Amino acid sequence: MEAESRPAASSRPVVAITTVGDDRAVLTFSGDLDADKLRELEERLLDPRLRDAREWVLEMSDLAHLDLACAYALLRAATRPEGVALTVRGARRSVQRTLRHADVDAVAVIEE
Repeated sequence: MEAESRPAASSRPVVAITTVGDDRAVLTFSGDLDADKLRELEERLLDPRLRDAREWVLEMSDLAHLDLACAYALLRAATRPEGVALTVRGARRSVQRTLRHADVDAVAVIEE
């Protein structure tokens, strides 16, 4: 049986943070956000720039796949005690399904 060939892992982060103003942060997602990227995601969500942001915009147009564990990590981060307004933009249908399965839609606006 021939081994399946997989592309080499990119050195580009799956989640990049751009702060826009004092109380708004944009998080840009790309590639596949699988369980093996959970630690990276959780570390990014603890970034000090996010602590003061009252609004997070999750730009997901370049995200091909979202693992359920990572969706729950987003939910935990968004429901922090001080609260944050969450908007999801550009997510593919499969990513939207995963977000809804994790109940992220209960705390976020998911734009089509």
